[in-house]
Amino acid sequence: MTLLSIPDLIGRFHPILVHLPIGILLLGCLFQLLTINTKFSALKPAVPFIYLLGGLGAVFSSVSGYLLSQSGDYDSNMVGIHQWLGISVSVISLLVYTMYKKQAKEGVLNLVAIILIVLITITGHYGGSLTHGSDYISSALKDDGKGKAAIPPIANVQQAMAYTHMIQPLLQNRCYNCHGAEKQKGKLRLDGKDFILKGGEDGKTLVPGSAEESELIKRLLLPPSNEDHMPPKEKPQLTAEEIELLQWWVKQGADFNKKVQDFKQSEKEKALLLSFQTGAAKKENKLADIPEKEIGKADAAAIEKLKQAGVVVIPVLSTSNYLSASFVTAKANADVLKLLEPLNKQLVWLNFANTALDDKGIQAVAKLDNLIRLNLSRTAITDKGIALIKGVSHLQYVNLVGTKVTAAGVEQLKGLKELNSIYLYQTGITKDDEVKLKKVFPKVTLDFGGYVVPTLEKDTTEVKPPVAK
Repeated sequence: MTLLSIPDLIGRFHPILVHLPIGILLLGCLFQLLTINTKFSALKPAVPFIYLLGGLGAVFSSVSGYLLSQSGDYDSNMVGIHQWLGISVSVISLLVYTMYKKQAKEGVLNLVAIILIVLITITGHYGGSLTHGSDYISSALKDDGKGKAAIPPIANVQQAMAYTHMIQPLLQNRCYNCHGAEKQKGKLRLDGKDFILKGGEDGKTLVPGSAEESELIKRLLLPPSNEDHMPPKEKPQLTAEEIELLQWWVKQGADFNKKVQDFKQSEKEKALLLSFQTGAAKKENKLADIPEKEIGKADAAAIEKLKQAGVVVIPVLSTSNYLSASFVTAKANADVLKLLEPLNKQLVWLNFANTALDDKGIQAVAKLDNLIRLNLSRTAITDKGIALIKGVSHLQYVNLVGTKVTAAGVEQLKGLKELNSIYLYQTGITKDDEVKLKKVFPKVTLDFGGYVVPTLEKDTTEVKPPVAK
């Protein structure tokens, strides 16, 4: 963090200073025009002093405005117009004061007052355009409602161009006001590929392939109360889906020319992308694997008992009463598993990964009717335990990675109509079983692992012989 220089500090006072001379000068013009009527002739002696005071204020505002323009955060052409209009207001205001002292004709003074009102209005318009965008006023006349999505609905999301039809409209509706052609806060523009990749004064805004290193994503994920959070808390915010869309695009390499279908997509990401499609069933901040039906709050005492046992219990979304429970720091023994029963209606995600859960313990899980996601990776579960969960009718996702289940055990899940993903890497399933299971589950994504990760140029190491001394 660096201290502001004196010119920078003075420049930042411009939005505060500029309103005072505007009000004073408009008051002077109003008094001048009112004196046309003899009833208001008593106002006349105050007019020249008002013009002098307003003119001096306009001069100080012009100076601070010039210093602010040196930050480079604003469109230079529009800044130039606004700057010269402001100077004109200052000069004319002081000129009118001189005209009063020289007792100019009333008709001339009235005409100049009208000209000054018009000039102040135009100058203010350009100033507002610099800070809020050139369409700030006209946008209020459009049928854009604040609750409307930043991304227009797409007829076929998989055929859409990821950047052109989704990312660019999102940036345009949420970011261009501060980082577009007319204004560039932090010397950052987001209205074009080259500008995005160039970044701003804080470095690279976007790092293709790494959302964690991309300043754009990091700023979006900051709490709204943080001064670095973007967009500013007084501006329309991105929804959870819109942020996830940006993260997905960046992680996939941030290609500006690919269709959506050309990017890798998990089942969850497919559901996310589908939510932007015309006619797709979607509620704000809800994904496909969260029930749309609202539910009452869970028993706080039951949640507290689970937490005391080491179970991590959190809402799946901040706006939902549905819950996720993880045994990552808890023992999956009978006493703790029994504590899940009071949360039967609210519990939809359950994670037992890397625990000692066995077939006996799975009996408690089978009683959770609303369960949607179940992670049993690297547990002691076998085909016998799988037979117990086949009655959990709403299951969509089952992770069996690193277990001893076989193809026969997995086949017991074929009656689950909502099932869409089963993860089966490092299980007792053979290559022949894979072919068989694909026929049994034609509409389910079966992940058998065995990925091949390509070697990138940056992954290689150049070995050089030691330098002779």
